[in-house]
Amino acid sequence: MSSHPINANSILRHNWQLEEVKALFSQPFNDLLFQAQSIHRSHFDPNEVQISSLLSIKTGSCSEDCGYCPQSARYDSDLTPEALMPVEEVLKSAQQAKEAGASRFCMGAAWRSPKDKDVARVVEMVKGVKALGMETCVTLGMLSDEQTKTLKEGGLDYYNHNLDTSEDYYSEVITTRTYQDRLDTLERVRDAGINVCCGGIVGMGESDDDRANLLIELANLPKHPESVPINMLVQVEGTPLMGTDKLEPFMFIRMIAVARILMPHSRVRLSAGRTDMSDEMQALCFFAGANSIFYGDKLLTTDNPMTNHDLALFDRLGVRSAGSSYAS
Repeated sequence: MSSHPINANSILRHNWQLEEVKALFSQPFNDLLFQAQSIHRSHFDPNEVQISSLLSIKTGSCSEDCGYCPQSARYDSDLTPEALMPVEEVLKSAQQAKEAGASRFCMGAAWRSPKDKDVARVVEMVKGVKALGMETCVTLGMLSDEQTKTLKEGGLDYYNHNLDTSEDYYSEVITTRTYQDRLDTLERVRDAGINVCCGGIVGMGESDDDRANLLIELANLPKHPESVPINMLVQVEGTPLMGTDKLEPFMFIRMIAVARILMPHSRVRLSAGRTDMSDEMQALCFFAGANSIFYGDKLLTTDNPMTNHDLALFDRLGVRSAGSSYAS
């Protein structure tokens, strides 16, 4: 019998402590997955997965020094910089994503923070994607109050701004903006009434405590992020994190399970790194509480499992694509 009782009707908490979360991580694997699946089933259909598609609308030449990112102008990653895409090209990609089964279209731009004129063009994209009947998400870097208001008035559904890792480990990965800068942007987005998409990256050389503290930071926000992308580091030649020891697969699955327990109403998304995951690993992630994926051949600039392969896996698992609504 597990020493950690199941609480399938878990209340939303914002006061998690490190020792509590470490105790969750250290449970026997089967006990942890049973707890996560029980909570998952109390809030979501366990056989539905929400599908999002991600497009890089402005690639490369970013002034930031994020150690994992080939889009930084500081690293020689053989990435060809590209200007902000024309609106019509973005909408063509969104239509293709919809036809392939995606219900949310996410647009990413490699900026430290956008210019106001750029935000105006992104709003045109948002309006066009919404006219296709899809949910919208953008990630543009840090925002001003006025830019956040403009995006909200333009109809934006979600804003992505990841914390990436724990506050303690953050400076080992990024030095060009602070952890507080990220929290401030999340506060602006939340206060504007835009849904928050916020998660992190594991496999960057962080410790067990860092992974626990990342999830605590997310779960202890004033409101849980509606979407929580959990990324496995994709190592790219030319970036500082190339050559980092890879994270053990069972630890990644534990990360998904603990995220589900701490944030029972959130969509937990399998994001970057799925190319290196077996079908069996992804199936265990779905069992542990992941119920969203990024769909398509690329995630910004790195490879992603082919769409047809995802559909075949869904068919083998008896999984259906779902809408994107936050859990009730």
